[in-house]
Amino acid sequence: MTAFAHPDFPEYALLDSGGGEKLERFGKWTVRRPDPQALWRPRLPQEEWLGADWSFVRESDRGGRWENRSPFRPKPEWEMGWGEARFALKLTPFKHVGLFPEQAANWAWVQERNPRPGTQKTMLNLFGYTGAASILAAQAGWQVTHVDAAKPSLNWAAENAQLSRLPDRAIRWICDDAAAFAARDVRRQRQYDAILLDPPHYGRGPKGEKWQFEDHIAGLLESCRQLLAPTPGSFLILSSYAIGYSPLAFENMLGEFGAGSIESGELALPEGDGKRLLPCGFCARYVRGGDEEA
Repeated sequence: MTAFAHPDFPEYALLDSGGGEKLERFGKWTVRRPDPQALWRPRLPQEEWLGADWSFVRESDRGGRWENRSPFRPKPEWEMGWGEARFALKLTPFKHVGLFPEQAANWAWVQERNPRPGTQKTMLNLFGYTGAASILAAQAGWQVTHVDAAKPSLNWAAENAQLSRLPDRAIRWICDDAAAFAARDVRRQRQYDAILLDPPHYGRGPKGEKWQFEDHIAGLLESCRQLLAPTPGSFLILSSYAIGYSPLAFENMLGEFGAGSIESGELALPEGDGKRLLPCGFCARYVRGGDEEA
């Protein structure tokens, strides 16, 4: 099984992990927050952890609060970047900051398949959240349709697009339930050269639609199978976090897309010297077979 560790990311670092937590640097600030995968012992002294600029305190299964113990008085919002993109980071009640650095492994993989100059390639990003993948793809020349069910996430993604100096209409923003949107696009007979999927285990659409991974992923992937262009080299990435399945299950599902190559494994963050990896979810990538086009 492959571990997809992220490439060079100068503005981010996993400083340490262990004891059910992780210590990270996002831009100029350090963040301490829970991580159930970190079952081992931390390497850094406790003083390093206590010196985090922001620490998340879980209060219930529904969320928690952030504590600021830094003498520098950092604001709860700041910026950082990857490549040519800039992102607004904000402290949420659910321990997230609006960016998932482990996805940089997929960002870099997509960049290796960017459209050739003068060609037009389309990408569908379902469950697009705050837009990092969409923005990086649009900067590289993809025509991106970004779908997310939460209006606040779409507004955050649009803010990131502005920070990244993208034109107003560089990305098509859609507030919709991902499965419902994909099914309608099948009826419209639309197709895309690339599809990105990063679904949660559980979620709600803007009209109260219920998403449960184990109940709905098969139907969504069937829609995506019809939406993915038949062109050799078209691709789909499926990733997800906090679900009790195997990367082999992901690989088996993508095997229904037809002839092509599939790789599966875990997204991971390298810690410190890179010898220890923090698992951050599962991922599978399908590339349609044939003479690959950029």
